[in-house]
Amino acid sequence: MLNLKHCNICPRECGINRKKQFGFCKTSNKIKLSKVDLVNFEEPSISFKNGSGAIFFSGCNLKCVYCQNYNISHESFGKEISIIKLAHIMKDLQNKHADNINLITGSHFIPQIAKALKKAKLKIPVIFNSGGYENVKALKMLEGLVDIYLPDFKYGIDEIALKYSNCNNYIPTCLNAIKEMQRQTKNIKFSHSGKLLRGVVIRHMVLPNNLENSLKVIEILKNNFKEDEIMISLLAQYTPLYKASEFSELNRKITQAEYNKVLKKVKECNFEGYSQELTSAGCDCIPNFDLSGF
Repeated sequence: MLNLKHCNICPRECGINRKKQFGFCKTSNKIKLSKVDLVNFEEPSISFKNGSGAIFFSGCNLKCVYCQNYNISHESFGKEISIIKLAHIMKDLQNKHADNINLITGSHFIPQIAKALKKAKLKIPVIFNSGGYENVKALKMLEGLVDIYLPDFKYGIDEIALKYSNCNNYIPTCLNAIKEMQRQTKNIKFSHSGKLLRGVVIRHMVLPNNLENSLKVIEILKNNFKEDEIMISLLAQYTPLYKASEFSELNRKITQAEYNKVLKKVKECNFEGYSQELTSAGCDCIPNFDLSGF
């Protein structure tokens, strides 16, 4: 049984009583947000025309050494709110004509998010946007409430996951989670005008000097999903931030040659999706987490 008194909401299963202490995710049982905004830097079918209604949660169940949002993920900067308040925030974004509600890095708040979604009764698509390291039992709480899953698949080599994200058994955990996401949402569905309505879009960010890792990620996806079951969004935005400078191989942006080899692999596997330009690498798309919008 899932509970917050001996927390087992995410695969860490840290066992902390989050009603009294912070879990591995650096949060209590109270929802914590850092920003709410209409954003236009997501994939085209997600940002679409009016923007994606982004809700940034504080804390994280991963400890990526290159995290671009480290002040909210590692340091848990944010403001605590109630479940009712979260439901009101979602409805307010809907009233502002957001094309969807985009729940960003909320894995450690899944029970609270599920309650808020039931209260909000939204009429626009709901996106669960996460690092992909999820507990399948927790994901089942979102069944019928989430329309689109937007998980990362960061690593195709478990040793690399441990090194860069302090994460054991990343591959089987992430793979099982994505299979559950796909079971819930079925195949990709767009509106007649091209807005994403349902499905799983898997993001993979190419890391410098880690070509083998990226190629293995694509290979794993090819071996586990049919071409019409998922989409892949290949990211070129890597910028050496947070503790990346402590790892010599990570202390630069990726090259066009590195990115092209991964993109070629995606195309060979016949996956549909999105790809970024290398010019996306930088700090321009990193939000100012200033507790605004809620």
